[in-house]
Amino acid sequence: MTVKSDLQKALSSCEEVRGSYAKMAQSTHDQMAKQTFGQMKADMDRHVMFLSDRLEYLNVSNRLNQDTPS
Repeated sequence: MTVKSDLQKALSSCEEVRGSYAKMAQSTHDQMAKQTFGQMKADMDRHVMFLSDRLEYLNVSNRLNQDTPS
């Protein structure tokens, strides 16, 4: 596996978990649990943002993606 594919896999997993936390926060009537799931979703939002930014950086900075004169 490459760093890029590892990042894509991690990003996908985080997005899935974030969605699960959001659903759990909406489906519970326990306010403490709702708040905790909301905080966990917010943590995942930050993880997704970091991984997305890192993936974008690799896409822009990767020499294989840049046009080079022949």
